[in-house]
Amino acid sequence: MAPGARPLLLLAVWTLAALARRGSGEAGDGGAAEEQRCAVERRADLSYSEFVQHYAFSRPVILQGLTDNSRFRALCSRERLLASFGDTVVRLSTANTYSYRKVDLPFQEYVEHLLHPQDPTSLGNDTLYFFGDNNFSEWASLFQHYSPPPFSLLGTTIAYSFGIAGAGSGVPFHWHGPGFSEVIYGRKVLYFPDRWWHATLNLDTSVFISTFLG
Repeated sequence: MAPGARPLLLLAVWTLAALARRGSGEAGDGGAAEEQRCAVERRADLSYSEFVQHYAFSRPVILQGLTDNSRFRALCSRERLLASFGDTVVRLSTANTYSYRKVDLPFQEYVEHLLHPQDPTSLGNDTLYFFGDNNFSEWASLFQHYSPPPFSLLGTTIAYSFGIAGAGSGVPFHWHGPGFSEVIYGRKVLYFPDRWWHATLNLDTSVFISTFLG
């Protein structure tokens, strides 16, 4: 374990319906049950001073009602993404912690041939999905409609990492710098502090974006 890394582990489970439901914008039926089992505190009325005092440097928190990303959500439907970015070459990464392998292919090919439920017995280094490695100039017309969480940390700048992944995909336990992870068709924004061990698992075909504070 790296110096300063916190031993408490956090499993972030995304439960949303996105591309597979062809832009319906509705969360999956299993979301409520999963939320009941989630031990991370939820706050819908958090002030910036409370955020800094209680969460920014110590523990994760689920933030609700911070921003209105309905426009961005609409632009992330299957039809609109394929119409706008179908010919765009995207870089896929393996789902193991350090994402050693990279594969470039057209976005439409990824959606039509690789965006499907993953075999739960498959290894992370055999699973490819689109998360990070975004070409911001090519995706600028989409990202300009995203409203990031209004909280930041002194001396940091934001960097987006946009992702689209099939059910059963994710990343095993790892840590990195602080930031926010938002499920585009869900209802939550998760904040994770610096060096907080966590893993992600997509229970359904998912669209999500992380805002890293670096």
